[in-house]
Amino acid sequence: MNRIKEILTEQGRSQTWLAGKIGKSYVVVTNYCNNKSQPSLPTLKKIADILDIDIRELLESTKGNKN
Repeated sequence: MNRIKEILTEQGRSQTWLAGKIGKSYVVVTNYCNNKSQPSLPTLKKIADILDIDIRELLESTKGNKN
């Protein structure tokens, strides 16, 4: 799971803006934001660079979520 949508909201940026910056369609970015699909690691790194954040901030921790 990722936090792309949450980070975009915190920064006051839109999914359309991000789509243009990473060269992907709005639909692809929307799927990332809604966790219907996940970006590749290189794309995730590019998103983190564009948003000027550590790549780890885009990911939800799974540590301690054992059932």
